[in-house]
Amino acid sequence: MPFGLEKPGGDGDRAPGEVDYRLARQASIAEFRKGRLARHEVCDAHPELLRAARNVGEESSQSCPICEDEKLALVTYVFGTRMPAHGRCVTTPKELQRLARSSGERVAYVVEVCTSCCWHHLTRTFPLTAGRSPRSAPSG
Repeated sequence: MPFGLEKPGGDGDRAPGEVDYRLARQASIAEFRKGRLARHEVCDAHPELLRAARNVGEESSQSCPICEDEKLALVTYVFGTRMPAHGRCVTTPKELQRLARSSGERVAYVVEVCTSCCWHHLTRTFPLTAGRSPRSAPSG
């Protein structure tokens, strides 16, 4: 796995402080499929998120759960001390490792995005701490 952001599911694999949003994701998809959520309510990705997904996102092994037309892209943002207020979109594994080694508290957010229908969902968050390199990431 090139960027190290995708991993098979399994609760035993989670790092301390990691939050997995698979249950919320499944609930959202189920509500859409039951007709309780309209497509425009679940397919509303921000243009900047779509741009990041197209240009620096890592292709996932999963197809979009809404349109089923294409593979999802995974986009990672990092927020924390000495970071811009809008966070930083991480574009390479080296950059993620560098941010993990630097001092200060930081949290990575991995978002799955469909550039075809604009579906997006936060898949997981995990802390980046100095002295501990980031593990392979998100949900399956």
